[in-house]
Amino acid sequence: MDDQDSRRWEYEILRPPRDETKKEAANPEAAINELAAEGWRLVETIDYTSGGTKYIVFERPHSAATGDGS
Repeated sequence: MDDQDSRRWEYEILRPPRDETKKEAANPEAAINELAAEGWRLVETIDYTSGGTKYIVFERPHSAATGDGS
């Protein structure tokens, strides 16, 4: 098993802002860029069956958050 296979991951979920019609109300670019600056990377979007994004999923190595290298 290589180093990447044994790495622990942590996840962050972003829910795009919605208006009263339940459609995306604002571009989440600023929030996505903020998470990217903290070391998160986009891995998946989870969409409503009728269209639109329900969740945006990010991940990063656990050691990036804790700084302990484990």
